[in-house]
Amino acid sequence: MTNKKEDEASGDQPEMTNDATTDQVSKKALKKQQKEAEKAAKKAEKKAAQDATVTEPEAVDYAKDQYGVMKMIQSTERMTRTLVNVRSLSAAEAEKAVWVRGRLHTSRSKGKQCFFVLRQQQFTIQCVVAVNDKVSKQMVKFSGAINKESMIDVHGVVKRTPQAVEGCSQHDAELWVEQLFVVSSAEPRLPLLIEDASRPVTEEDGERATVNQDTRLDNRVLDLRTPANHAIFRIQAGICRLFRNTLTAWDFTEIHTPKMISAASEGGANVFQVSYFKGSAYLAQSPQLYKQMAITADFDKVFTVGQVFRAEDSNTHRHLTEFVGLDLEMAFSYHYHEVLDVIGQLFVEIFKGLRDEYAIEIETVKKQFPHDDFKFLEPSLRLEYPEAVVMLREAGVEMGDEDDFTTPAEKLLGKLVKAKYDTDFFILDKFPLAVRPFYTMPDPNNPKQSNSYDMFMRGEEILSGAQRVHDPEFLTERAKLHKIDLTQIKSYIDSFRYGAPPHAGGGIGKRRNKRVRLHAKYSILE
Repeated sequence: MTNKKEDEASGDQPEMTNDATTDQVSKKALKKQQKEAEKAAKKAEKKAAQDATVTEPEAVDYAKDQYGVMKMIQSTERMTRTLVNVRSLSAAEAEKAVWVRGRLHTSRSKGKQCFFVLRQQQFTIQCVVAVNDKVSKQMVKFSGAINKESMIDVHGVVKRTPQAVEGCSQHDAELWVEQLFVVSSAEPRLPLLIEDASRPVTEEDGERATVNQDTRLDNRVLDLRTPANHAIFRIQAGICRLFRNTLTAWDFTEIHTPKMISAASEGGANVFQVSYFKGSAYLAQSPQLYKQMAITADFDKVFTVGQVFRAEDSNTHRHLTEFVGLDLEMAFSYHYHEVLDVIGQLFVEIFKGLRDEYAIEIETVKKQFPHDDFKFLEPSLRLEYPEAVVMLREAGVEMGDEDDFTTPAEKLLGKLVKAKYDTDFFILDKFPLAVRPFYTMPDPNNPKQSNSYDMFMRGEEILSGAQRVHDPEFLTERAKLHKIDLTQIKSYIDSFRYGAPPHAGGGIGKRRNKRVRLHAKYSILE
């Protein structure tokens, strides 16, 4: 009993104190555990809910056959499906079901909807993928995950838009998607974005990305997809078509001339020399000599469209070492102005054709490269070189009577002519003989002038031409004055020894014509 009392007096009390402390610690730990358990339970509940939203619709994906990645097209079967052009879609086609193939330009998802822009060359339309009895949540999710620039086939219903879609070429309509298949997927990371490469050059926004020229040229296949570039190429093709069709209608014959020749056709140093078996040859600076030979062969009126090579500084907005030239030559009766009239009217026909047939393309280019509408007169304005010199001198330019124009002088002259005559295109006749090639006919009334002319658009020369010397002895004399090796052009001179009609012509640089016609602020290299 004594031990029991001692235990009660001495041992039991400390033990009770320790138990109380432990109880306090245990309660705190229990609370913490309960909180952690509640947190874990909530997390598990949330995950279960997320899993449910994923697995449940997958089990009931009623649109699973209406979207996906198409098998690679290997021409295993020929489908009767008709794909329509984006260009043809408008409010007039409302409620019509169509199939369209294009590239996914941009996309954004929002809840149960996905909006994307379908691009087909220079034309774009907004597409809407929204959950309904034909479109599932998975289809919306799939749409938002397609990589930009992927080629897709879309089946949908054309709908009239309540307000204009400003970001697309098709303003009054959109496509409500019912089926969507990826034909060819683009990589997720692109060297450049088409929307960045399409941004207007005048846009000054430091927060928005732009694409520099090196990046464009290094990734040309992407850069060429921009609506402006598509429009530019169509306009370029239009210039050639209008040139060819107009001259063909005027009884000209198209010819194709050699591009490797035995001598420099322009008599200058800017020529590419290439090895030709055991000797040397030159890349043609122009088809000039061959056009003239065709005239002496009684073709009467000829033209050609082909490559031209110039070994000159191409690090400017207006020069290229290789370009497509549009050249023509024709015999005349008594005065070279008969030819000048034809060429002047040819340009008018090209200008009218571009204005009437390529208005959409011109407006597309204008969005990225803003410019004023091109103005021209019919008949074309014609001035003589001395008149231009007077105009420049009055504007403060110092130059001699026989000096050639500098590039700044040309640009200034274009502005002066526009201000005085309200035209962007004009013809300048009677150039100084000293600045023209050896085959140019001198002016019989003024030995310092020549029967030659240039044509200008917005202050840049886009055609150079002249009456040619068609007498072999006189031509030999002119060639000697220009220090040209006669043995190199013997066949050319000899072609005039059997009777040659008086003739004249000119050559146009297609790319420069296009660039100044649009007054676009881009390098011709682009």
